[in-house]
Amino acid sequence: MIETTAEPKTVKFPHPNPQSFSKVLRKRINAYFKENKLSKKGSTPMFLKTLAMFTFYFGPYLALLTLEPGVALTLVFFFVMGLGMSGIGMSVMHDAVHGAYHSKKWVNRLLGSSIYLISGNVTTWRLQHNVLHHTYTNIEGLDEDLETRGLIRLHPSQPWKEMHKKQAWYAPFLYGLLTLNWVVMKDFSQILRYEKMGIANFSKQEKRREWAILVATKLLYFTLFVTLPLILIPVAWYWVVLGFVLMHFTAGFVLSFIFQLAHVVDHVDSFNMPMSGKMDDAWMEHQMRSTSNFARKNKLLSWYVGGLNYQVEHHLFPNICHIHYPQISKIVKQTAQEFSIPYNEHKTFREAIAAHMNSLREYSRAPNLA
Repeated sequence: MIETTAEPKTVKFPHPNPQSFSKVLRKRINAYFKENKLSKKGSTPMFLKTLAMFTFYFGPYLALLTLEPGVALTLVFFFVMGLGMSGIGMSVMHDAVHGAYHSKKWVNRLLGSSIYLISGNVTTWRLQHNVLHHTYTNIEGLDEDLETRGLIRLHPSQPWKEMHKKQAWYAPFLYGLLTLNWVVMKDFSQILRYEKMGIANFSKQEKRREWAILVATKLLYFTLFVTLPLILIPVAWYWVVLGFVLMHFTAGFVLSFIFQLAHVVDHVDSFNMPMSGKMDDAWMEHQMRSTSNFARKNKLLSWYVGGLNYQVEHHLFPNICHIHYPQISKIVKQTAQEFSIPYNEHKTFREAIAAHMNSLREYSRAPNLA
């Protein structure tokens, strides 16, 4: 098994005292599940959603290979596959890799492996998302979700470039390239970087295995979603390539926006690494200040995005299946109010999008003009 450090030893969070927000909230959440005799993991609604999301993705795929669609239907099917791809990522894979989908580890491993079918890699996702993003949320230099190689400025401490003046216009387009970057390049560069950083400590045997899995799964992915469609779909090759790009652009656009609406919005706190190496807030308090919910009452959106509109609850309790977030959010919000800790949220999806665009515009200004 690959060893991962809990944190790359750059900043530490203070331990909460027995009467702190963290301790009280954990006690109340545990009591909620115990009193209602509920498992913290998934149940029948989660299993039905999984079936729906896989159908959403593989239904159009099988139709492409068997129904001999024309150009228009080919593009429509690829577009729907893009929605299905992001749906699997948000509603199935995400919970499984966090160990929140099921109480049995092998089930989580199996469904977490669905990431290979939507262009990603389990190891690099776990390190970037579970370790770096969830531990160091919105801390520049540690949270890799803020890293865009200088293309988009997502944090006030990031270097400003002349091109950033227009980022509110071009960022949404770059968001659409997210999964294309993953499938072609990002997983390979990350596995090298994380080993060099010491976040992943590979033995020689583990290193060979990880590279074998990475290469084999990429070959499998391109065989299933590029080679077979090129051979079996009776349209010109360039329409198939365009459909493949459309599928990824759709998935990348959806995934990027959903994740950005939780952390890069105009009322959520951003942080720099403190010189002392110690953060002011305990870890849970930090998550409350650096994360925001949106559209909690939008049931259809919540179903599709895997409860990621309840990012506050997800960041506090990533090992709890997202189907429980609507109920435990009431406990989290009440407890936050008692401790005078902000509970960040936007009432609607539209408000959250506007808040993110406001942040893009704010960070587009040169620091001395901000």
